[in-house]
Amino acid sequence: MTKSIQFIYLITFVSLMHSTLFAQDLEPRRWTPLPSGTTIMGLTYAHTSGDLGIDPVLEIEDAKANRDMLVMSYTHFFTLADKLMRFDALLPWANTKWDGVLRGEQADAQRIDISDPRFRLSINLLGAPTSGSSKAGNTVVGTSIAVTVPWGEYYDDKLLNLGSNRYTIRPQIGVVHTRGPWSYELTGSVFFFTDNDRFFNGKKLEQDPFYALQGHIIRVFDPGVWGSLSAGYGEGGTRKINDISKKDRLDGFITALSFGVPLTPVQGLKFSYIWSKMDDPERTRSELNSFTVGWSIRF
Repeated sequence: MTKSIQFIYLITFVSLMHSTLFAQDLEPRRWTPLPSGTTIMGLTYAHTSGDLGIDPVLEIEDAKANRDMLVMSYTHFFTLADKLMRFDALLPWANTKWDGVLRGEQADAQRIDISDPRFRLSINLLGAPTSGSSKAGNTVVGTSIAVTVPWGEYYDDKLLNLGSNRYTIRPQIGVVHTRGPWSYELTGSVFFFTDNDRFFNGKKLEQDPFYALQGHIIRVFDPGVWGSLSAGYGEGGTRKINDISKKDRLDGFITALSFGVPLTPVQGLKFSYIWSKMDDPERTRSELNSFTVGWSIRF
C-alpha cells in the first residue's frame, strides 16, 4: 500500500466523523411557520477549514481539511388535513481537500463534484397557522423526517468520496417558544444509517445511530433583521467494517452565530460562523471552523 493510499485510508474515518456532526446542520428558525403557499429558494456558499486529530500511532501529522460548498435549496409550505406542512430539498456541490504529513512526506487528496442531496418533510403539530398569516401562538411544536439519498459522486475503489453510497434517515422533533422579539428553539434528532455494501475494495460499512440535540436563542430586531446563538451536541455512531467494530463512538459539539438582513421585501441574506469539534474519546480530537453566506428569495 503506497503512502498516499495509507493516508487516504486513515483520514477517511476522521472525515466521516465530521460528516456525521455536520449533518446536524444547526438551523435557527427551523420551526418558525410561514403562510401556506409560501415558497423560498436559496443559494448558500460555505467554507470550512480546520485541523483533524489523528492517533499518533498512525504517524500522520498536521492533518487538515478544506471544503468549499455551494448548496441550492428549495422550501415550500402547504396544508394537509388542516395542518401546516413544509417540504425542503437541498442539493450540495463540494470541493474538498485533505492534506497532511505521513511519515515525514506530504500526502493529500481532493474531490470535486455533487454531494448527496437531502429531502425533508415536516408538519407543525401545535400552534402553527394553516393559512393567511405568519403569526403563531407563543409555542409551536413540530416533527419531521429527512432522508439523505446516495446520489453524490461515489467510487468503490476510492476511500474518500463526496457521496456516501448509503441512505441517512433522520426523524426530528422540535419546539419553539416566542416571547416578544425573543424565540427559544430546541430540536432533537436521531440519525439512522443504512449499510454501505460497496465500501472500499468490496468491504461493508455499518454505523450505529447517532443522537443529536440542538438549541437556539433568536432575537428579531426589525422585520427581516434577526440574530441567533446556537449550540448542538451529539454522540453515538460507532462504525463496523466487515462486522468488525472500530470502537469509535463519537462525541461532538457544534456552536454557531448567525444573523439575517433583508435586501428587498422578498429577498434576504444570512451569515453564519460555525465552530465544531468531534472526539473519538479514546483517540483523537478534531476542530473545524465554517463561514457561510446565503441568499434567499420568497414567493
